[in-house]
Amino acid sequence: MGVNVLMVAEKPSLALSIAQFLSHNQLHSRRGALEVHEFSGSFLGQQAHFKMTSVIGHVYNLDFPAAYNSWDRVDPLELFDAQTVKGEANPKAHVCRHLQQEARGCDYLVLWLDCDREGENICFEVMDNTMQYMHRLPPGQQQVFRARFSAISAPEVLAAMRNLVSPNKAEALAVDARQELDLKVGVAFTRFQTRFFQGRYGNLDAAVVSYGPCQTPTLGFCVERHQAIVAFQPEPFWVVKPLLTKFTDHMALEWARSRVFDSDVGAVLASSVREAGALRVSSVTTKEDRKGRPHGLNTVELLKVASSALNIGPAQAMAVAERLYTSGYLSYPRTESSAYPPNFDIQGTLSSQVRHPIWGEYAGSLLQQGVSRPKGGVDVGDHPPITPVRAATAEELGGGDAWLIYEFVARHFLASISGDCVLQKTKAVMVAGGETFTATGSVVLRPGFTAIMPWKASQAAPLPPLKEGEVLQIKSVELTPGKTSVSRFDVDDESCGSLLEQRCRIY
Repeated sequence: MGVNVLMVAEKPSLALSIAQFLSHNQLHSRRGALEVHEFSGSFLGQQAHFKMTSVIGHVYNLDFPAAYNSWDRVDPLELFDAQTVKGEANPKAHVCRHLQQEARGCDYLVLWLDCDREGENICFEVMDNTMQYMHRLPPGQQQVFRARFSAISAPEVLAAMRNLVSPNKAEALAVDARQELDLKVGVAFTRFQTRFFQGRYGNLDAAVVSYGPCQTPTLGFCVERHQAIVAFQPEPFWVVKPLLTKFTDHMALEWARSRVFDSDVGAVLASSVREAGALRVSSVTTKEDRKGRPHGLNTVELLKVASSALNIGPAQAMAVAERLYTSGYLSYPRTESSAYPPNFDIQGTLSSQVRHPIWGEYAGSLLQQGVSRPKGGVDVGDHPPITPVRAATAEELGGGDAWLIYEFVARHFLASISGDCVLQKTKAVMVAGGETFTATGSVVLRPGFTAIMPWKASQAAPLPPLKEGEVLQIKSVELTPGKTSVSRFDVDDESCGSLLEQRCRIY
């Protein structure tokens, strides 16, 4: 006689995909409150009947008891010591009843929730609604198993089924603590600041001034930057720019002083260069330089690029990436890791792109060369960096944001396992009237990863041939005025992204 195994995923679409992989498409589906997919197989060396179903995100949400609902009778400070209660997150969906019904008569439970802290928390929510309805096993026999996976693909799902583990109670409790902090801090400060501002600004155009533990500090960054922009006072400066009789269109000169903030001083220095009449090349140096390939792609980097380069807002980018994940096109898109773990199948992921009509030939060339495991980045132990799972075209994905996100992820993966871009850089130093100027140029020796990420390619042109001691006649000398300017919101995205990444990780 066989055993009955209940399996639960986080979303209906994931439940179907996982069931199809495990059953090799030999399954029967029926509809309850949520879909259930049934098939036969083996489990722990025994014949088994499997039932795969799902929840729709969190089973429970957290709230205060009704006694704390009154803004007038409850001081916001009281909320920090108040008890909290859990209620069904989607009562109309009848998820709790569905899980309880499907658990009856089952011997084992396999949890296929997303492999992050939230998913771990949902595991225990599912267990609360199933364990008491299942058959009791002899003491000491494991009844609940956890599947660990980072992509919705046949190899990943089958490997997860072969290597089941136990759910992590500590991670689930961490989410409980975070949910309670969110609730108490958010509600208490929302009530406090709503009353505070409405009492001082009668024309306040908001019934509620909400507070979010992550959103409000982020808004603080934006306000602080806006105030700096508004308060900024531009300062005039001047730059000495000699124009040569030849090479003018092929060689940009940089003044060693960069700029001066006194026009009279600038005029004296420009006159000195003008009187010299020529620039003498004091040195010409050439060296090889490297532009390093990118690390693996994590969530913060994906959202930064989507916002700054693809014109896709963070919420939309995340929604698209998650749809691509549940459809089996991308790996799990919520990760802090930018280094591939030792067990990551780089060869298999690369092989999946060999037949792609756009970059398949490039992927094939990487396979022929032999891929060395990338170094650098950070592996925080959550999920591998975001990668493509299978090849897809714009037509297959319906174009639009889905294609833009997929294409960037695929190109970024290929770039991260490519070679560095190797350049030959030349620097010429020239002197006239006691002032020093430099000209730089570069030639690409090996494009490396920039062949698949052309927007990262070097934009510098090669210098014309110059010799030490060569004299270049000056056609004219300009004293060019300018004004200092403040960086706008989107310029310093690297430091802003790092700040937000650190804050989210701490939170």
